[in-house]
Amino acid sequence: MASRVQALGRGWDGMENWLSVRRDADTGIETIRAHFTGHAYDPHDHDECLVGVTERGVQQFQCRRQTNISTPGRAILIEPGEVHDGRSPVDEGFTYAMLYLPIHILAARAEGVRESGAAASLSFRATLSDDPGLARAISAAFSSFHDGEGRLARDLGLDHLVRRLTSHVAPDAAPCRTRPASAALRARDALHARMVEDVGLDALAMMAGVDRFRLNRLFREAFGQSPHAYLVRLRLKAARRLLATGLAPAPTAAEVGFADQSHLGRWFRRAYGMTPAAYRRICTDVPD
Repeated sequence: MASRVQALGRGWDGMENWLSVRRDADTGIETIRAHFTGHAYDPHDHDECLVGVTERGVQQFQCRRQTNISTPGRAILIEPGEVHDGRSPVDEGFTYAMLYLPIHILAARAEGVRESGAAASLSFRATLSDDPGLARAISAAFSSFHDGEGRLARDLGLDHLVRRLTSHVAPDAAPCRTRPASAALRARDALHARMVEDVGLDALAMMAGVDRFRLNRLFREAFGQSPHAYLVRLRLKAARRLLATGLAPAPTAAEVGFADQSHLGRWFRRAYGMTPAAYRRICTDVPD
């Protein structure tokens, strides 16, 4: 298990922020405990399922296109791919603990406790929960990983957490979201296929089969942000995966389409609260 790293700095309001991250080498599960005042994160998303608890203060974030307010003891449930940000609306800021659960790990655990009603679905009924049992399960699982407990403690903590999560999973019969416009889908697919290229809006609109102004509107309606913001998110997630394998920041930046290492660093810190080098070190123990 990689060693804990604590990064110190100041928020936009000049007050101290800190971040403590740990990654479990056996499962790839990451745990983060952090304190922020004012602005914390720009809008971003993750490949993993995020399950956490607000420990102190008031935590405010946009997710599912609505404002969420979390206070001490509230559980936070964010699905893979859900865009969210983070800030505190009060002077004292907020402290939270979060587990980043890889989809395959969560699905395998859910399969293992299927007799309790678990399903492999990662769709939650709500982003925030006041279920105290769930909050305790999250805190216990978090501590077992973040504090370096033995494998048995980590396994049992994770199994218990998955059991508690099952009652918060949306039923399979839940209404489906409106399907995005075909032009928006074509533009999204083009961004995935040409992630490393410097594609302009006119070229993207041509690939989508609409004019640039209509594309921008349709894309925002479908995905909640501009094509550029979506592309940055796409590149950041790809960068995280490469950094976790030990690739250095400079070649990572080139591999995913950022102009250079400093360009990657600016966006990475705004989204994740740490530098690419720090994240690489957490994942691999490779020095900068």
